Amino acid sequence: MSSDSCPLELRDLTTGYGDVAVVRNASMRFPERLITTIIGSNGAGKSTVIKAAAGLLPAWKGAVLADGVDITGEAAWRRVGRGIGYVPQGRVVVPEMTVQDNLEIGAHILKGDRAKIDAATRRVTELFPVLAQRLKQLAGTMSGGEQQMLAIARALMTSPRIIILDEPSLGLSPKFVDIVFEKLKTLRDEGLTVIMVEQKASRALGVSDLGYVMHLGKVVYSGRAAELIENENVKRLFLGQVPEELQALAEDADA
Repeated sequence: MSSDSCPLELRDLTTGYGDVAVVRNASMRFPERLITTIIGSNGAGKSTVIKAAAGLLPAWKGAVLADGVDITGEAAWRRVGRGIGYVPQGRVVVPEMTVQDNLEIGAHILKGDRAKIDAATRRVTELFPVLAQRLKQLAGTMSGGEQQMLAIARALMTSPRIIILDEPSLGLSPKFVDIVFEKLKTLRDEGLTVIMVEQKASRALGVSDLGYVMHLGKVVYSGRAAELIENENVKRLFLGQVPEELQALAEDADA
C-alpha cells in the first residue's frame, strides 16, 4: 500500500504495556484524504497501535513519521500541534461540564484566542447541528450518540489534518452508527485523513478506502477496503475461525 502523500506512517512499530509487547513490527501508511480502518479480533493490538501513533504510548522499537519527519519521541500534545487529533474509545466527555466547555477543552492549543475558538465552534456545530442546540447543556445529560458526536467535535476544534478514532461506533444505536460513519465520510471529503479502529468490521470497511487487519499484534492483511471485505480469510477471522495460514503469519518470528 503506497501513496505519494502520506501524512502519517508507522514503521516496524513495537509497543505494549509493562513488559508485554502487544504490537509487534507493525508497519502502516495512512494516505492523505482517505479513510483507513484497522480491524481485528479483541486483543489484536488495534487500539494499542493507534495510541502509539497519537503519542499516548511510547514506541519500544520502530518509528512514527509525520510528513516524513520522525516524531517517535514526541509528546502527544506536540502531535496535536502538528494537526493530529485523537478521539478515545468510550465517548470520553466531561459529564459535569457543558457542551461548550467540552469543546473549549479541545481548543486548548488556541490559547484563549476567542475569534479562533468561536470560528472552530461554528465549524463543528455545522458538522453536528445537534450540538449547536445543546451548547449550554451538561454533556452528561445527552444520549450516547450525542456524546460521541461531542467527542469527535472536540478533537476537531484545532482543525486537525488527521483524525484518529478508537471504536467510534462502540455502544451506539444503529441510527447513531449511521450518522457517525456518514460524518467521517464528510470529513474525508473535506480533506481530512481519517484513521479508525473498529469492531464493526464490515460497516467500517464499507465506508473506508483502505484497511489493515491485525492478528496477535501483527499486520496480516492490508489493501483496498472493498477487497478486504471479500477476502475469505478475513471473513473467516470475524466468524471466529482463524485459518492456519493466518495463524502462521501472526506467529512468524520477528524479522
